[in-house]
Amino acid sequence: MPKVSIIVPNYNYARFLEQRLGSIERQTYRDFEVILLDDASTDDSLQVLQRFAREHHCQLVCNEHNCGSAFKQWNKGLKLATGQYVWIAETDDYADDRFLEILVGRLERNPECGVAYCNSLSVDASSHIIEPVQPTMYDVDLTRWQRDFVGSGREECIRYLIRECTIQNASAVVFKRELCDVVGGADESLKLAADWKLWASLLCVSDLAFVAEPLNYFRTHGSSVRAKTRTWIEITEGLQVMKYIADRLDVPRDALEDLHARLAVVFLHAWITQRPSAADLARVRELAGSLKFGFSLRAASGFTKQVLQAITHRLHGVRLKPSKRNGISP
Repeated sequence: MPKVSIIVPNYNYARFLEQRLGSIERQTYRDFEVILLDDASTDDSLQVLQRFAREHHCQLVCNEHNCGSAFKQWNKGLKLATGQYVWIAETDDYADDRFLEILVGRLERNPECGVAYCNSLSVDASSHIIEPVQPTMYDVDLTRWQRDFVGSGREECIRYLIRECTIQNASAVVFKRELCDVVGGADESLKLAADWKLWASLLCVSDLAFVAEPLNYFRTHGSSVRAKTRTWIEITEGLQVMKYIADRLDVPRDALEDLHARLAVVFLHAWITQRPSAADLARVRELAGSLKFGFSLRAASGFTKQVLQAITHRLHGVRLKPSKRNGISP
C-alpha cells in the first residue's frame, strides 16, 4: 500500500498537464500512487493523461459526461485512494520537487496533525512568478506565515478560517485520508467554498502543520473557476462555511466581533463593485443573521480601521488581489 495517494483532477487543462505531471514525476519522495481523473475534457488532455498513465502504471478514470464540479472529482479520487495521506494536485498548478518529502515529513513527525500545508507562489499562465500568496485580512499579522509552525486545528478555525480560507490552494496541502471518513469529504453542494469547508472540517478534529517555504506554484488565469464566478456566490458560500465553524466550535466573543468587522468591509466592497440581486441580498441577510451578530464597539472600531487601511493601500497603488480559492476578499 502506498503512503501517499496523489489525486490529479483535470478538465481541459492540456496546456498545463505536462508541467503538473512532470512535477509529480520528479518528487524526491517516491512512496505514492497517482490517480488521474478526467472530467470529459474536449481538448488534448486525454492523450497526455493516457501516455503518462501507460508510462507510469497509474489509474486513469475518465467521465463520459462532464460532472460540472471539481469537488465531485475530489470525492471520486478519495474513494479510489489507498494511501495514508492524500495530495490533491490541481492540474493547473505545479510543485517543488521536495514538496511531498517535506510535507509528509511534517505529518510523520507530528502525528496529532491531520493537515500539513506550505506557502505558495502565484504564477501566471506562462509560469512567471507574480507574487507570494498570502491572506487578505488587513488586521492580521502576516508575519505569522513567514515561519514554520504546528498549531491547534480548532484554534486555527476560530481565529483564522472562520474569517477567510487561509489555506488558499488545495495543491499546497497534504492531509490524512482517514479523516475524510470522519468528516465526509468535500461538500458537493458548494461551487467554490467546498475546499474551505473541507479544511475547516478536518481541523475541527485534528491539528495543523505549516511550512513557510513556498513549495507550491499556484496558477492564476482567466479560465479558472473563481475568475468566472460572481462575487455574491463567493460571499454566500463563505457565510455557510463560517456558520459551519460557529455551529461546531465555541467561538469566543472577540473572534465573532472581528468576524463582524471583516464581513462589514467585505459587504461594503461587494455592494460597491457588484450590486446584489434581491435573492442574493435575502440569502446574505439570512446567513449573516444566523451568526448572531450584535453591535459592538470592537466590531465598529475594527470596521473603521480596515476601511482606512484599504483606502491607504489604494492610495499607495497596492491592490490585494484574491486568488482563485481564497474565499471572500475585499
